[in-house]
Amino acid sequence: MARERELSTRCIHDGELDDPLGSPFTPLYNTTTFRFPSTEALLDVVEGRTPGPLYTRYGFNPTITSVEQKLASVEGAESALLFTSGMAAASSLFFAHGRNGVLCVGDAYGGTLELLGEQLPQLGLKTRFILDSDLERLDEHLEGIGLVFLETPTNPGLAVFDIATIAEQAHAHGALLAVDNTFATPVNQRPLELGADIVMHSATKYLGGHSDLTAGVLAGSAEVLQPTFGWRKNLGQVPAPETAALLARSLRTLPLRVERHNRNAQAVAEFLQDHPKVKRVLYPGLPDYPGHALARQQMRGFGGMLTVELADKASAVAMVDRLKLIANAPSLGGAESLATLPFATTHHGMSAEERQRRGITDGMIRLSIGLEDAEDLIDDLRQALEAG
Repeated sequence: MARERELSTRCIHDGELDDPLGSPFTPLYNTTTFRFPSTEALLDVVEGRTPGPLYTRYGFNPTITSVEQKLASVEGAESALLFTSGMAAASSLFFAHGRNGVLCVGDAYGGTLELLGEQLPQLGLKTRFILDSDLERLDEHLEGIGLVFLETPTNPGLAVFDIATIAEQAHAHGALLAVDNTFATPVNQRPLELGADIVMHSATKYLGGHSDLTAGVLAGSAEVLQPTFGWRKNLGQVPAPETAALLARSLRTLPLRVERHNRNAQAVAEFLQDHPKVKRVLYPGLPDYPGHALARQQMRGFGGMLTVELADKASAVAMVDRLKLIANAPSLGGAESLATLPFATTHHGMSAEERQRRGITDGMIRLSIGLEDAEDLIDDLRQALEAG
């Protein structure tokens, strides 16, 4: 039996078409429609008897399907679907599998919480929320739920959830488990191997990795993804082939980039933890972090995201405004390091009371640690902390 290829090899080679002109990767098919030699051949594709290109809005474009095959391989999934954004992937996921109720466990990106808490209920979809402090009552909250959704590590508190245990509990109640793996990436964490049914990514972040594309991903079995296909098609959520080609380019270097993100974030977290002006550092790689033991158990690396908390809002704003190398900008996962204040960006639409209930303080600064030299990042953080 042939040995399975390692992750770096799969990131480069899997899913690529055998191009007749000799390109080592799938060319960009910037094409909206594809011609057929006969109506019979067209119907074979339309009715699923033969795979092949058809119409780009449906996702039947070689550049798109090629990167979907690569994404499935990278996540260890049978199938993957590419979307115009992470929120597009989330909305199709909830429309397809949330009709029997969605339970969101722990914190999540502010847009996800807004979609679940404000918009989906307008359409009659039942949604519930449970914080990590109430996790021992998970079984009670699972009654009448069809889909459990969580991030791990979470945005912005970096809380770590036990995927295997939650998957077992969800399945016992007949529910699916979907895990947003954006912060961890498939390099650091493999939710499907731990029992999750669906993995979601904002591919805008680490999978894209260069702050130059917007996309989303769902990965899982073909059966569990099939209901999301129609939503993606008819909501117009299929990305352009150019975006798919950029994502395929980025995936070829994903393991190398994530290893550097991991290493840099660990060094920055250790520096910040020892600084007298820092109230606390939230990073799974720190031995005294509450989720460290679990992170070591289910993750291969601790990621490039960390959150630092200062004494108050004024201190946090002043520090971010004094940064010179690290940019004051939303988003994450690019080669460049970014700092963002959750109260002003990711969770700005949430009331101050709800942020407080979730432990998201105005003194928090979320850092996306990039690929620069760690010492340069530490120097920038030091001057920003000590200049005031």
